[in-house]
Amino acid sequence: MKSHHPNNERIKRRYFTYLAEAQGQSQQSIDAIAAAIARFESYTRYRDFKRFHIEQAKGFKQHLSDQSAGRTGGRLSKATLYAALSALRRFFRWLAGQPGYKSRISYSDAEYFNLPLKDARVAKAVRPARVPTLEQIRHVIFSMPRTTEIERRDRALIAFTILTGARDGAIASLKLRHIDLVAGRVDQDARQVNTKFSKSFSTTFFPVGDDIRAVVVDWVDYLRRDLLWGLDDPLFPATKVAVTGRKFEAVGLDRKHWSNAGRIRAIFKDAFAECGLTYFNPHSFRNTLALLGQTLCKTPEAFKAWSQNLGHEHVLTTFCSYGNLDPHRQAEIMRSFVGATGPAQG
Repeated sequence: MKSHHPNNERIKRRYFTYLAEAQGQSQQSIDAIAAAIARFESYTRYRDFKRFHIEQAKGFKQHLSDQSAGRTGGRLSKATLYAALSALRRFFRWLAGQPGYKSRISYSDAEYFNLPLKDARVAKAVRPARVPTLEQIRHVIFSMPRTTEIERRDRALIAFTILTGARDGAIASLKLRHIDLVAGRVDQDARQVNTKFSKSFSTTFFPVGDDIRAVVVDWVDYLRRDLLWGLDDPLFPATKVAVTGRKFEAVGLDRKHWSNAGRIRAIFKDAFAECGLTYFNPHSFRNTLALLGQTLCKTPEAFKAWSQNLGHEHVLTTFCSYGNLDPHRQAEIMRSFVGATGPAQG
């Protein structure tokens, strides 16, 4: 059974190079785009892109709408459809300007990958994010066991995430040299730390409680004083696995970084489950901090500092992407205005 077309493979390679080198897109983003294109190719049975016709786009939209989501078994969400079709629309717009394709594909042909406007609005609708409260996070941290060094690491990991708001990818790559306990600061140096958009910035510890800060301080002291680790050792090392008897078991800490953030998310999931709470991923802690900032910051300058501390260049990023109020808090604030404009007029 045909699984690729040589001409398509060549032009896709050029497009992915263009995305990486000219557009600066990450490999993760390019992989998602590649998956959308591959899905379309499978639908057309790997027909040469030069033989593209708008009927293919129309048929593929219907085909995609009929597909089932792997995890839920239901239809693909509007957001998933929108993302896949948008990737294809941009790809065919680019193709329309390439030698060998100009005479076969027009820029307007790519527009047939658009969703109906009502579906596009549904796909782009902003939904309230699930955000853990600081009390829930504190409960998880201080419910976690801390007998073994692996348990101490896991506990400190969750405390560190709310103390700094660092992303899980950055946490996995941090070294001991990047944390300054005296200054209460973490330096996210993009030359060594996997930061978003490879941006370097410093984060001063957020005011989430001395008890949470103490968990992180104790962990760093353990690595430096008890284990005698140096500046270039990982702040949160991977687990060392060894064969004991006839099976592999965790036997302590390995003096190396995790290869990715997958294990960090697993630690969060297990910790919340042990407390009987719904899982909140590491990134949700940034939403918690954004909402805390809206409560504590009394001036525009204060909120700007808070926003920069999260690594945001623009305050609106913090407001719009992280700071949405949950409906209960929204209603509470609106009720507080009752009577503020004086008695009703008869």
